Amino acid sequence: MNATRPTPSKDEIALLPEFDRLGLDRITLVETARQAAEAVAALRDHPVWGFDTESKPTFVKDQVSDGPHIVQLSTLQHAWVFQLTDPGCREQVAELLAHAGHTKAGFGLGDDTRRIVAKLAVAPAAVLELNQVFRQRGYRKDMGVKGAVAVLFRQRFIKSKKAATSNWANPQLSPGQLVYAANDAYAAARVVEALNLPA
Repeated sequence: MNATRPTPSKDEIALLPEFDRLGLDRITLVETARQAAEAVAALRDHPVWGFDTESKPTFVKDQVSDGPHIVQLSTLQHAWVFQLTDPGCREQVAELLAHAGHTKAGFGLGDDTRRIVAKLAVAPAAVLELNQVFRQRGYRKDMGVKGAVAVLFRQRFIKSKKAATSNWANPQLSPGQLVYAANDAYAAARVVEALNLPA
């Protein structure tokens, strides 16, 4: 039986140096079918993508979200933030997610997957839930991106609460929203590389 490995506490993580996040120069906002086609061509060469989604938060009891409003996919070099307003863009995102030839890795993807099925009518294929990988390696608690970055890189992953609870359905995403969204997916890509998982 594997010994349980400790998950770093918030206080321990707070003392670590900052994780080097992607800047806006390495993030592409994808709004149209043409931009989506360019993103697909760039992503196709990479077998593993960091993956996440964002939905406009709901603040009223029993209110059902119509998200996701954006989907983020990232390689180790660059991230793409897809807005799902344009039908042509939405269709290409659905095809990307349904394609079993590329691994989509992220944290806490159960809710993301359910929302994608409801909104895009596809089930994401080849999804790698990184929390499960850490559990298999002896970490009892869900790691999340902050815990994983702390364990693997001894660094602190910054997440803005303001960005997290912002309006992801807004047609004009702010630079802060783009950096927040892209880096959730980018960090997942970095974690997969560091875990050195078998292909």
